[in-house]
Amino acid sequence: MFAVLTSARKAVFRATAVIALGALAACQTTIGPGLGGGPRIDTSKPVPVALLVPKTDEGAASVAASLENAARMAAAAIEGATIDLRVYDTGGDATVAAAQAQKAVDDGAKIILGPLFGAAANAAALAVVDDGINVVSFSNNASIAGGNLFVLGATFENTANRIMGYAASQGSQAVTVVYPENDEGNVARAAVAQAAVQNGLPVAATGFAFSQTGAINAVVPARDAIRDSGSDAIVLTSNAAGALPLFLQLMPEGGIDPAETQFIGLTNWGQDPQIARLPGAQGAWFAIPDTNAVERFSSRYSAEFGTPPHALAGLAFDGVAMVGALASAGRGDALTVEALTQTAGFSGASGVFRLLPDGTNQRGLAVATIEDNQVVTLDPAPTSFGAAGF
Repeated sequence: MFAVLTSARKAVFRATAVIALGALAACQTTIGPGLGGGPRIDTSKPVPVALLVPKTDEGAASVAASLENAARMAAAAIEGATIDLRVYDTGGDATVAAAQAQKAVDDGAKIILGPLFGAAANAAALAVVDDGINVVSFSNNASIAGGNLFVLGATFENTANRIMGYAASQGSQAVTVVYPENDEGNVARAAVAQAAVQNGLPVAATGFAFSQTGAINAVVPARDAIRDSGSDAIVLTSNAAGALPLFLQLMPEGGIDPAETQFIGLTNWGQDPQIARLPGAQGAWFAIPDTNAVERFSSRYSAEFGTPPHALAGLAFDGVAMVGALASAGRGDALTVEALTQTAGFSGASGVFRLLPDGTNQRGLAVATIEDNQVVTLDPAPTSFGAAGF
């Protein structure tokens, strides 16, 4: 879902291949039709919407199928407007994604939902920027956002803002962030640091080599950083597939007592039952989506397709639901940046969300903890913008 890009996306794309990595980049781009840009539509007629997914990518075909199912489910539920959903296969390849995006626009599409991966999303947006078409991708790579390209995936920035705001409200005085020294880790560290400072919390940071040995060797420096900075909280940016299980086991054993230092996660620790049983997870804080919304979406999807949705399927549902909500209101400008970034936002598969003019997004998140190996909500997700939690 991530891409490494340089500035001036369009010029670079024409000159060189897009570099794809499983990590985040650090540059902001600002191309596209500009604020308010995008095509006008006749809402009395079916709205042509292109869905770009990696159907023939062996590693992502199951995700693509779930995204397509969720998109069709959302389209079928819209009242007051008709979505003409057209699906295009990117194969998980940036060059193919660019060609398919252009084909979709040539076929009449007025907005593109997807692709899934950051490099492919970037390429697709570049291909149709001169057509004035907006691309709402399923990536969570905030660095590619801007101009005619939006990201719908949950970003580190959004999660960090929520959890650091909660920490400040609970009396935290200073935090230490522990992160892997790779592109994704660096972006996560920056997101936590910015959110902490915005909430009046001093920040210390310690990085580690992205390996099992690196994670093991990070315990003592993390303990020392907490002591030297006077931190009363530690933020772990790793997830269950990375260093998180090691940290939650070894840090309490290595002198970082959860009873004295508040453990905080930048990822959803409630998704893996094994995480919930580890010492450092008990009493920790982390952000989760609106559980009621997630349960409604999952139940409906399972009933219709006979299998649970992929964790990312809700992004496609959100994209179609957003377009449908604007079109059913009779808005001829439904697919412009101005409409897509309306302040009130939209209701989606995991709660309320809204696109921002810079191409990123905000999502309503709850703050949860683990008690007796069970996920317990401490602060519920906001159900509207302007409510607590935003």
